[in-house]
Amino acid sequence: MSPDQPDQRQQAHAFLDRLPDDQLSAVCGLLETMISPLDRKLALAPIDDEPLTPDEVAAIEAGRASLAEGRGVPMEDVLADFGLTMDDFRKMAETPLSEDPAQ
Repeated sequence: MSPDQPDQRQQAHAFLDRLPDDQLSAVCGLLETMISPLDRKLALAPIDDEPLTPDEVAAIEAGRASLAEGRGVPMEDVLADFGLTMDDFRKMAETPLSEDPAQ
């Protein structure tokens, strides 16, 4: 992020705060066309406000400790959790994604 970006973001927020509702709606529509479909879905996703369970906290701490020690999870193990192999992964990497979310 360049040094000017935080200032530009603050300035953009200040402008947005001053827009009347009809103009704000138009700007939102413009911004939606400027971001990727994934970013759009993430921006509109509900906030996950469920508290973590003790098991989830322990799993997160174990993962952080593993990374701090220079360990990690082999890619093959991650893919196996989804029923995939490295060959499946390579094939997916060669297949372009569709912009149509229904596919």
